[in-house]
Amino acid sequence: MILRELFYIDPDTRHNSNDLRYAPANDTTVMHRSDTRKTRLTLKQLNELRKGSEAHILEQEGELEFIHSMYAAPATPPA
Repeated sequence: MILRELFYIDPDTRHNSNDLRYAPANDTTVMHRSDTRKTRLTLKQLNELRKGSEAHILEQEGELEFIHSMYAAPATPPA
């Protein structure tokens, strides 16, 4: 896991924001050695995983656009 996947800095305000990522307040599960049953995901947990995945994809697309603009061939000036 990449550290920037846990912390998102809003480019407009330069403050930390959640942006559909991991919320530690929702993580209340504690596994013990005696827990032998397989855990089941709820629909809420699946929805949070989907939102996190979509946010990651949107972030990658934005970075890809930035890279394409950074390494694009310079425009030729009219002669």
